[in-house]
Amino acid sequence: MYAPSRVYDLTASLEDEMPVWPGSPPPRFLSVGSLERDGVVSEHLNCNSHTGTHLDAPRHFLAGGRSVDGIPPERLVGPALLLDLRRDLPGAVIEPDLLERHWPERLHPSIVLLETGWSHKRAPTPEYLYQFPGLSPESARWLVGKRITGVGTDTLSIDPYGNKAFEAHKVLLGSDVWILEALDRLDQLREGRLYQLVAAPLRLAGGSGAMARVFALE
Repeated sequence: MYAPSRVYDLTASLEDEMPVWPGSPPPRFLSVGSLERDGVVSEHLNCNSHTGTHLDAPRHFLAGGRSVDGIPPERLVGPALLLDLRRDLPGAVIEPDLLERHWPERLHPSIVLLETGWSHKRAPTPEYLYQFPGLSPESARWLVGKRITGVGTDTLSIDPYGNKAFEAHKVLLGSDVWILEALDRLDQLREGRLYQLVAAPLRLAGGSGAMARVFALE
């Protein structure tokens, strides 16, 4: 039986009033059960399905695209490669040459994780909400050319905030490449090696995406 030597949790904790995509409602937790009154503790959660660490399915932007519950589970697990872009970010737009400089040709991942350091800025600030880096459409096409099944980032969106057409989303999802956003603690991983990634979104029937628990296995 396979037993990883270490398991990394790349999931941000869901919390009341946590930073979310501008204009989206923040999550709210309501206690609906207490030990003293009910003999059991339980909570009611009210939030957008794209809150915190979550997976975007093709249906998020594409008419007739695959919904989150329609993604085969085997496409949600696979060898993942971290690209640590923190020291080389030129600004808000990540171009293909930056990805290429960090890509080790000897490795063949099915999932790519983009580390920008943005999870450490998580706060309701203009910098975190509006100035995060994202892929240009050309970079999205470059990644599709690598035959990946999924890509993840530690920012609120795979597109920079200024791209109101969400071109990187459409390129990736249009090629049936799912997207993880708002990952956490990517700095636990090392560039230049493969991890086994497990992305487990909630199985929302017909959902455009869902909150996910994400693990990297070493």
